[in-house]
Amino acid sequence: MFCRSLRRQLRKAGVPTVEVDIWSDAGAAAFVRQHAHGNETVPTVDIGGTVLVNPSARQVVAEAVGHGLVVEGRRRWWHR
Repeated sequence: MFCRSLRRQLRKAGVPTVEVDIWSDAGAAAFVRQHAHGNETVPTVDIGGTVLVNPSARQVVAEAVGHGLVVEGRRRWWHR
């Protein structure tokens, strides 16, 4: 449910994503556990080396803007 919601909001904001199924990729599961205190908490998002565990769309967009992955002002729904 949280992944679906985040995915929808990021698409609306124009943030490019790559999705990984941690239950079929052992390396991805290990990555998530490493950053989520041993838990398999999803969504876990890696943006240019900055890892956010169960972030809001606003947090992801702000980080993506900071890394130059999206242009601020293109869609500003997160500034309400």
